[in-house]
Amino acid sequence: MDVPAESLTNPNDTAEATQLTLWQQIKEDWIAHGCDWTKPGFRAVAVYRFGVWRMQVQPKLLRSPLSILYRMLYRKIRNGYGIELPFTVKLGRRVVIEHQGAIVIHGYSTIGDECIIRQGVTLGNRYLEKPLEAPKLGKRVNVGAGAKIFGDVTIGDNANIGANAVVLNHVPPGATAVGIPAKIIEKSQ
Repeated sequence: MDVPAESLTNPNDTAEATQLTLWQQIKEDWIAHGCDWTKPGFRAVAVYRFGVWRMQVQPKLLRSPLSILYRMLYRKIRNGYGIELPFTVKLGRRVVIEHQGAIVIHGYSTIGDECIIRQGVTLGNRYLEKPLEAPKLGKRVNVGAGAKIFGDVTIGDNANIGANAVVLNHVPPGATAVGIPAKIIEKSQ
């Protein structure tokens, strides 16, 4: 099932996000995470934002110490909290990582604004011979605990992915997908 491209994040929203400063983005994420800086999800997103920001620093000589710091922080988040969120992901605004543990996000994934990701979620590639294919989540996608989304699939805006679902096909906007492999059980209007 094909999902229309307009159901994904609006390119203007991405441009708007790049106009925010690093501190404005982190403050927005802090508020989205309930104003609790101790939450592992907030820390993972903050390190991600720092990783993206440091790539804008020129020349490379000035960026080098920031890259070393980023790699240390990234590994601390990955090894300490079990959240892999590389700076190459296209992450929208106010994304909430609800809990820690076993969260793996493919480096070429796209996650829209105001999505919720829970523990045990994997966004990854499906075939070893196609390593660059990654899931694309629209806005306000709610991903349940233990859900796995594999391959070049698109999850539409306002979709729900049930706990422990294995998603291998596109999910239309407003739909709920559950099961192994995931099937659409409901589509809200």
